[in-house]
Amino acid sequence: MVIDDLQNAAQYHALGARFEKGLRWLVDNDVASMAPERYDIDGDDVFVMVQEYDAKPKADGFWEAHRQYADIQLVVTGAEHMGYTPTARLNAGQYDESRDFLPLHGEGMFIELHAGHFMILWPQDAHMPGMEIVEPTPVKKAVVKVRL
Repeated sequence: MVIDDLQNAAQYHALGARFEKGLRWLVDNDVASMAPERYDIDGDDVFVMVQEYDAKPKADGFWEAHRQYADIQLVVTGAEHMGYTPTARLNAGQYDESRDFLPLHGEGMFIELHAGHFMILWPQDAHMPGMEIVEPTPVKKAVVKVRL
């Protein structure tokens, strides 16, 4: 797991060409003005989903992880708590290969992410995105999916 500010994105280009493509896209595009939808960067190898939602109570959240993709999650506007814990510390549900989605159950910690912060998550990084810090507030986020 990596947490940093978007102004430092170039430091993570060494993670590989796909990560570099995704990070460059986040830096080079005005995501705040983009409509919520999927944008292809490099077909199914690197793409981004722009999302808008209200951060919700932790009681409404769920733990997840992925096997085929890493996530680069950038908070564009607003702020949220992002849950994090190693997947090995949680109880796994049934993996859905068609959605690259592994539901998990258990406890973890929460990290405040504000506009301009991004988090890189690998398969070993369980996460619970979109949680409110104090109360429900609007969030705009870009989630880059990087095929591993």
